Amino acid sequence: MAYNILAYTIYAVITIYIIYWVGRSFHKNGRIFILRLFRYQAGQADATNNIILIAYYLFNTGYAIIQFSNWQAVTSAQALIASIAGKTGMLVGILAVTHYFNMALIYFLSKRIHYYSS
Repeated sequence: MAYNILAYTIYAVITIYIIYWVGRSFHKNGRIFILRLFRYQAGQADATNNIILIAYYLFNTGYAIIQFSNWQAVTSAQALIASIAGKTGMLVGILAVTHYFNMALIYFLSKRIHYYSS
């Protein structure tokens, strides 16, 4: 049981760091794409960007918490490393897929809006 508690702690620290760092980076660097989508109306773009950030934090934090209930018993140091790596890898994979989906959605919406406004 001591390995499980250690695994939970390490996973929680890594997950919190990754979720916070990626969210902050996307929020800051993605603002320009959302500004373009809203035709450079900063008020609407910033409000939408903040809502996307909150949704991102809620979605990924919820996923990370659910992973605690699906955790197998950890009986050795090797199993500890393997379980943390597997859970963290899955989280990073989900982050990548949702990021590319969001960027594709913003891109296509932006193209559509600029096409119809011309």
